[in-house]
Amino acid sequence: MNPVVEKIESLRKVLHEHNHRYYILDQPTISDFEFDQLLEELQQLEAQYPQYHDPNSPTQRVGGGVTKSFETLPHRFPMYSLSNTYSKEELELWEERIRKVLGEETDIAYSCELKFDGVSISLTYENGELVQALTRGDGSQGDAITANVKTINTIPLKLKGDYPPFFEIRGEIILPWEGFNKMNEERAAKGEPLYMNPRNTASGSLKLQDSSLVAKRPLNCFLYALAGENLPVSGQFEALEKARSWGFKVPDSAKLVSSIDAVFEFIQEWDEKRKSLPYEIDGIVIKVNRLDQQEELGFTAKAPRWAMAYKYQAEQVATLLKGVQYQVGRTGAVTPVAQLEPVVISGTTVKRASLHNADQIEKLDLRLGDRVYVEKGGEIIPKITAVDTSNRGLEEAKIHFITHCPECGSLLEREAGEAQHYCKNETECPPQKIGKIQHFIGRKAMDIEGLGGETVALLYQEGLLNSIADLYRLQPDQILPLERMADKSVSNLIEGIEKSKKKPFAKVLFGLGIRFVGETVAKKLSKQFKSISALQQASLEELIATDDIGERIAKSIVAFFSNPKNQLLISELKANGLQLEEVEEEGLSHAAFEGKRFVVSGVFDNYTREELKKEIETLGGIIASSVSAKTDYLVAGNGMGPSKKAKAEGLGIPILSEVEYNSLKL
Repeated sequence: MNPVVEKIESLRKVLHEHNHRYYILDQPTISDFEFDQLLEELQQLEAQYPQYHDPNSPTQRVGGGVTKSFETLPHRFPMYSLSNTYSKEELELWEERIRKVLGEETDIAYSCELKFDGVSISLTYENGELVQALTRGDGSQGDAITANVKTINTIPLKLKGDYPPFFEIRGEIILPWEGFNKMNEERAAKGEPLYMNPRNTASGSLKLQDSSLVAKRPLNCFLYALAGENLPVSGQFEALEKARSWGFKVPDSAKLVSSIDAVFEFIQEWDEKRKSLPYEIDGIVIKVNRLDQQEELGFTAKAPRWAMAYKYQAEQVATLLKGVQYQVGRTGAVTPVAQLEPVVISGTTVKRASLHNADQIEKLDLRLGDRVYVEKGGEIIPKITAVDTSNRGLEEAKIHFITHCPECGSLLEREAGEAQHYCKNETECPPQKIGKIQHFIGRKAMDIEGLGGETVALLYQEGLLNSIADLYRLQPDQILPLERMADKSVSNLIEGIEKSKKKPFAKVLFGLGIRFVGETVAKKLSKQFKSISALQQASLEELIATDDIGERIAKSIVAFFSNPKNQLLISELKANGLQLEEVEEEGLSHAAFEGKRFVVSGVFDNYTREELKKEIETLGGIIASSVSAKTDYLVAGNGMGPSKKAKAEGLGIPILSEVEYNSLKL
């Protein structure tokens, strides 16, 4: 080996090891001065011999690259949110639901872990090197902040041990109290405004465009979950131990227990201990330990069924209720919002709090001028939890929910079984019209580049946007004179609108904003009915017969397409060339798959589960998450959950091995 290369590689290896011992093991073997001398030597050699550049060299910890914008990239494995609770009773109900799926007599162990109050991150490693770091984003895609993340010393750039060739690991980037307080001391000395809380400061740090500035922030990272195919572990707790052996900073507070009672003991133990931690936690995460059981339990549209977050009670503060305002959402739902005397809760100033609906106002018996108790639900969303009536005088006016829309004056309606009042003037009420367009252009719908919510509001105010269809009538000369509009931004906006015409039918359907039709339901409807015309003509009974479409959703769909103004909108979108039917890939549909319902479970030799599911859909099949009487085939891989197999056998559903599945395609 070239002596220069040998020296550089030797220094890198030594520095990686010292980083690991200092930041992960907390067992340094050299002084800071000695470390800095070695680092300086490596920096000089890399500057002298740039041909030997390594993106994961220890010198990259100092940052220096400037990012003008963060690229948004898809997550290979979705980052789900967590269901949460504040009570032991709900935890017990969660366990009951788990046992209904896995079997009452099944042995179930739980991994109990601290829930860090930080910024979620997904790290991708290839051949032991960090290649990508994505924020959580919306769960399906996030911002690439790799250069910034490389400056965090507790995130290894190179791994050690028997790591897989490719995997992702999820974690939480936090700012410990010591670092946060020091940063605020420095800002106070300069006369600058103080940072409000560690979490927001950590989040803002990760979005700095200059990575050398990120390197100066005392950020930390705890890793807690592996993601990938054919991982060399069988359970969550084992995954934590493996990750620690590869060089990751993994919390040593995690505990494996065998009952909900033991889970709750862990929760109670840390309710006291958390007060002395050097960083913030806001709860405990409980996960079914075995990965095969996790796979059998599966996911809802938003969260894994095999995990639950227990949240500790939030900080509660008293303040004065100054008034109530009413907000109208895109669906016409009217939400009362309390106007408060500003008060600091969990490090942020709170001036407003949701009152949810008329029942909540009545339940609290609210009066103007009341002294109210406010907390952050999940330490995020402010809410009024109680009222101090002891000092209430006669002059306080009782608050009555409004009867007419504050925006358009229409009479509000409240349907039986509904908690909220609605303005039904959906085609003429300004916030509803603006909200519908903003929803249509959103990331999960048409994702129109160059067009944001503020621009939509501006175009509406200028009379250029009155409905979704108006987007496709916009001309550059109409937009250019407006505030903050330049040639380039207008060009990007028009180009983004034109590109949106190629978005698939499911995206358009979701973008229409039909009440109760979320992203998942829109996909199911597009698969089932294939076109907007077929969906328009579908009866209530046909809609209800579709998987996961209940009566409430079905009635909402029928009502939407019965509205003449919505019928006109559909006609206009058709005329503008939007994709309002499923585009079938020619020659790929297969008679043995067309319209058949498949459940995929286990690990396969020649496919990942996602690859297999995608292929089935391409061939005309329908993917379901659980076995039912409507299932046509269960495709069974290695390590498949026993309850799915038992249920399929009980219903007489064919169970296909990987070989048998491939034969089906012939």
